[in-house]
Amino acid sequence: MSNSKKTTMKWFRRGESREAVVDEVQSGKTSGADGRTAPGSDASGSGASGSGASGSAFRSRAVRGLGPGAASSRPPSARSVAASLAGLIGLSVAAWGSAASAQADEAARSAMASVSTTASASLTSASGASSQQVTASKYASPSKQASSSRQTGKLKAAQKRDLKATIQELVDAGYPGALAAKTDKDGNAVGATAGKGNLATGEAPPLDGEVRIASNTKTFVAVLIMKMVEEGKVKLDEPIETYLPGIVKGQGVDGKKITVRQLLQHTSGLPEFGDGQLDYFAIRNDYVSPRDVLDGVLSRPAQFAPGAKFQYNNANYVVLGLLAERVAKRPIAEQIETKIVKPLGLKHTYMPGPGEKTIRGKHPHGYHTRDGKPGKLEDITEADPSWEGAAGSMVSTPSELNKFMQSVFDGSLLSQASIAEMKKSIPAPEMGGEYGLGLIAHKSSCGVVWGHSGNNPGYHSLSAVGPDGTAATIVTTAEPAVNAKEAETMTAGKDARSVSALDKTLCGK
Repeated sequence: MSNSKKTTMKWFRRGESREAVVDEVQSGKTSGADGRTAPGSDASGSGASGSGASGSAFRSRAVRGLGPGAASSRPPSARSVAASLAGLIGLSVAAWGSAASAQADEAARSAMASVSTTASASLTSASGASSQQVTASKYASPSKQASSSRQTGKLKAAQKRDLKATIQELVDAGYPGALAAKTDKDGNAVGATAGKGNLATGEAPPLDGEVRIASNTKTFVAVLIMKMVEEGKVKLDEPIETYLPGIVKGQGVDGKKITVRQLLQHTSGLPEFGDGQLDYFAIRNDYVSPRDVLDGVLSRPAQFAPGAKFQYNNANYVVLGLLAERVAKRPIAEQIETKIVKPLGLKHTYMPGPGEKTIRGKHPHGYHTRDGKPGKLEDITEADPSWEGAAGSMVSTPSELNKFMQSVFDGSLLSQASIAEMKKSIPAPEMGGEYGLGLIAHKSSCGVVWGHSGNNPGYHSLSAVGPDGTAATIVTTAEPAVNAKEAETMTAGKDARSVSALDKTLCGK
């Protein structure tokens, strides 16, 4: 990030304090599949912020100006890029997310009765009569069935209209395009789009199109690490030196004193190049390896002693990506595909391969400005996201991101013990909330929700699961920082329109 003034955004409702959120979270009023806190969890959450893959759920730092040299026609070297990009993977404005902790189990028992030979005829007759009654009841009221179907159709149509109206407000406020999806606890989803998916042609955004999800990637990585914990391959409170010997070291940086939990929770104290100057357009075709990114980070001194405080830092997840690959001896993209994407049946969610610049499926174009401030928007859809890596390079769709977020909490991916660990959170004052392990908790107008959000050049995404298990994702095709009206709103300390849109979609208020 550059040295320009940071703009933060609160996720609390106006007039509420962080303490109010903490009180509700710690009292157990957290969201889950059934609206309850996972057994043994601390049930509090937090936010992070930044640009690119970094960021926060409750407040988010807008992408800052890139400096006078940003528009230079000469692309920086891979090494200089690596030294600048750690702080530019930010997740921006808003991240939410909450999902169901555990759903009620249902059990059905059948009783066996013995019958005498003399009574068998009677029972057969009774069974036949009962069968006829069932058949009659199944087909006797087609009008009632048709009426119920019409009512369901009308409800879904109304939800689509409301969703479209909500994101149309974002377009009216200056975003090129917007996409959204809302999924109830039973998996029924509706989607909508607004604005233009291509400013050159005027084409509308594709419904449920693929987008770069930036820091929402962190939740995928956190789930992957928790799976390794369940398998006994990784321990949360083990030093990173155990898994990456001799790699995490530098000025005030000692891998023997930094734990896996601290990396997941952004309390490691690792340095981050948040003040670097990076021209996204100049480096859009450049590939940078995770080790080059980390080497750039470790060329600077540590920010603070491990565990001393919370400081959102994309470098933490760059290290976690290396940890996952070292332990499993397979690329992290493949691991996410095998352990998360395929089991959930996701078809449009993936981490791009080395050098992959084009979004694979139908997608809206993403736009950014040369200096990261409000101004002329330029197409930056096609770009190499390697600088974001495990901190924010993934691609998904609104509906698939909803499904993933719900699955984080409903037991589809992790045990209740792991879910409880992910919900153990610490205060993140700069974000106005609390942060767990790759998750953020936020006090919405309908209760505490859990999730994450992401922001990188071209796309801004917010995803959350509410107290009743409903999930929602809002995406805009430009960052808030390059939207004049949104930037003005954030500077004034008010909630961004995108945050309000997610709250309205989740809570219906």
